[in-house]
Amino acid sequence: MTRNHNITVLAGDGIGPEVMIQALRVLDVACAKFGFTVQRERCLVGGAAIDAVGCPLPKETVEACDKADAILFGSVGGPKWENLAPDEQPERGALLPLRKHFGLFANLRPGVCLPELSHASPVKNELIPNGFDVLCVRELTGGIYFGTPKGRKEENGDNVAFDTMVYSKSEIDRICRVAFTAAMARDKCLCSVDKANVLQSSVLWRETVIEVSKDFPEVELSHMYVDNAAMQLVKQPTSFDVMVTGNLFGDILSDEMAMIAGSLGMLPSASLGQRKESGLYFGMYEPSGGSAPDIAGQGIANPIAQILSVSMMLRYSLGEAEAADAIDAAVNAAIASGMRTGDLYTGEEGETKATTDEMGEAIITALQL
Repeated sequence: MTRNHNITVLAGDGIGPEVMIQALRVLDVACAKFGFTVQRERCLVGGAAIDAVGCPLPKETVEACDKADAILFGSVGGPKWENLAPDEQPERGALLPLRKHFGLFANLRPGVCLPELSHASPVKNELIPNGFDVLCVRELTGGIYFGTPKGRKEENGDNVAFDTMVYSKSEIDRICRVAFTAAMARDKCLCSVDKANVLQSSVLWRETVIEVSKDFPEVELSHMYVDNAAMQLVKQPTSFDVMVTGNLFGDILSDEMAMIAGSLGMLPSASLGQRKESGLYFGMYEPSGGSAPDIAGQGIANPIAQILSVSMMLRYSLGEAEAADAIDAAVNAAIASGMRTGDLYTGEEGETKATTDEMGEAIITALQL
């Protein structure tokens, strides 16, 4: 019996539509090979939606997402819309409302540097001869970004700005369970990152992580202060397996992790809501990089992050783990064969400089084997 799934595709702006084409080509091959279907509804979002209907997140787009099993998101934004009010710009006017509407509280950011690409990392190559593979699990809807009160006031003749860093035990518990579950599927090592030597919210964070760990006795749990974690990511990224942390720390550390991986064009992400009884999540899947308007339309963007976002979607929302594994392996095979888009190309012997379409084709060829 054929397994049927439904997704909403939001290609967005800049290089978004170009890399999305390749991702959907790969998805089609995976469907045919592994015996399932994925119906997709394409909708406007971001700058493209602003140009078409005057709003970065049209009602019709949200309604389509409501009916879907998952959202496959491209990239939004660009200089064209920077003159708009902040809440009307593509990023803030589309991404944040989607996260809020669907309660997407868990952000999974894999930081993977393949052995063949270790030269592209700013980390000394002798420290990562076999590359590295780290997963950052970031709490996405709490912490200092959303805590209240926040604002500005005049106090004793001085201008004061304030934000509140607040976490409830339930918020910490649910993100930790996502992280422990992810660790169980990997090397069963979880590092919780906090600032418990200074912040009361981090004291509660650490207490809750320890409590949740009792339900996952197979996972080795460690704790690290965020400043040390930032240093250790550069010094020895291979010492990490899964990392779980709050919104602010996760924002910073996941970007650092992306930088040391060598190219944003390689890194997907998933934003997940509550886990269903089936064990799957409703989620939004997107590249970690931006819309790169400076190279849009030139056919040179790296489609791998978008393609690996499809893999994460298959794994976490659609329950097609075998297909997800095959896509991951196909990407690795294409890189091992020497295919390189411009962000990865160095001119070394054995490398072939590829266009967006050629990289997609190489991955499809490997997937079909």
